[in-house]
Amino acid sequence: MNKTELIEHIAKQADISKAAAGRALEALVGGIRASLKKGNSVTLVGFGTFAVGRRAARVGRNPRTGASIKIKAARVPKFRPGKALKDSLN
Repeated sequence: MNKTELIEHIAKQADISKAAAGRALEALVGGIRASLKKGNSVTLVGFGTFAVGRRAARVGRNPRTGASIKIKAARVPKFRPGKALKDSLN
């Protein structure tokens, strides 16, 4: 499912226009992004938790030349599915 199909699904399920569903989806994603940027986690009970993880700096290899390169430390988004989501898949 891509973003357009998700917007259509939201519009149909909530009985709203596609434009309103698109704005709602953008607001949700924007809220999650803003919270993660501040370093906070977002928990949607029954669905899962979005959190920020840390990836340490490390030395990697350029696959083309084999030369060592330094990879900077980074903050990365993580998602941990909730029990209800896991149960719904099995």
